[in-house]
Amino acid sequence: MKTYYKMLVLLAIIFMINNSSFSQVSISYYNSNHSKIGLGYDFSNRLWSEFRIYDSHYFMDFTPELVFCYDIIKKEKHSVYAGVGGILHIYNGIVIPIGTQIYLFEKNRRFSLHIEFQPTIDFENGIIYQSSLGIRYRFGDKYFKE
Repeated sequence: MKTYYKMLVLLAIIFMINNSSFSQVSISYYNSNHSKIGLGYDFSNRLWSEFRIYDSHYFMDFTPELVFCYDIIKKEKHSVYAGVGGILHIYNGIVIPIGTQIYLFEKNRRFSLHIEFQPTIDFENGIIYQSSLGIRYRFGDKYFKE
């Protein structure tokens, strides 16, 4: 089953890289008690989305999350974002990611450190607060042009 996921991610990356519009692709990792990986897609210089999959050892625990975020503050060395999205399976509800990205290298803004606080409104269990620390890599250079 792991081969299936690898092929799916690879095909998504190839599709998004070949897009001729502004689109920008990123991949990220979130480290927390519910670690996850994400595949991001920038629609513009400030608006982006990310499909995240929670770390699980079993297919039956597959938990996808889709978020849409907006960079509220965008500076040369960091950005602050907020968004909204949905999650299914382990939690079923709405997520509200709020975070910051810190660009690690002055001459290469493709790598960033991200810190995120994410309240999850679970329809069955109420509000769950999550936080994570992770890294992100953006492919291409369209992101850096205004």
